[in-house]
Amino acid sequence: MTINLNSSLPKTIYAIQHLAFEDLGALEDVFYQYGYRVRYFDAGVDDLTTALAYDGLVVILGGPIGVYEQDDYPFLIDEIAGLRERLVANKPTLGICLGAQLIAHALGAPVYAGHTKEIGWSSLTLSQAANNPLTTLGDTAVLHWHGDTFDLPAQAELLASSALYPNQAFKIGQNILALQFHIEVAEDDLEKWLIGHTCELRKANISIPELRQDNQKYASELMSKSAGVLKDYLIHLTL
Repeated sequence: MTINLNSSLPKTIYAIQHLAFEDLGALEDVFYQYGYRVRYFDAGVDDLTTALAYDGLVVILGGPIGVYEQDDYPFLIDEIAGLRERLVANKPTLGICLGAQLIAHALGAPVYAGHTKEIGWSSLTLSQAANNPLTTLGDTAVLHWHGDTFDLPAQAELLASSALYPNQAFKIGQNILALQFHIEVAEDDLEKWLIGHTCELRKANISIPELRQDNQKYASELMSKSAGVLKDYLIHLTL
């Protein structure tokens, strides 16, 4: 049985990937339950013009590169330009990790290497923002996996902070939501992250067994709560 949350929203969700195993994860099943389809675009391979101009929801996913690495990854130039136009038009856009950094950058906020890697499970401090879509997370541990951070865009409303970084999530109106952390990771998929990011983990002296154990401890609850975040976001979209 499907649940129609927003009859005006086109029934296909576009998702832009920057790394094959960083997909919609647990959120993909939630979209299916709500009656949506999903179409993926691979950044650096596919032409993103169609995705970034789309009137429906576009989810911009994570990846290990930085928004400032445009000399090495020139596809970022067009991606950022298209994203900037999309944000100006207030089209529904959800950014996760690198996706959040791309949104911040496209809005004119600095994005830069942080003072330390934030990799692991911990809870957030939620702001008192009205209609905060993250309220359902409460004390729930989320997965942090980033080295870069960003300043808050001038027009943005802060939603959450962590012990290490003050700017963990923000929104602009009801349509634009940026999350530095990961709510999409599925419990059964983390092993792909541990394999794919092994160089980063070892360089940062992160314990892989501890990440695996914490995933077993926290991921199931996060998957349940992230569905609530997504539902709240979809309900309040203005189209």
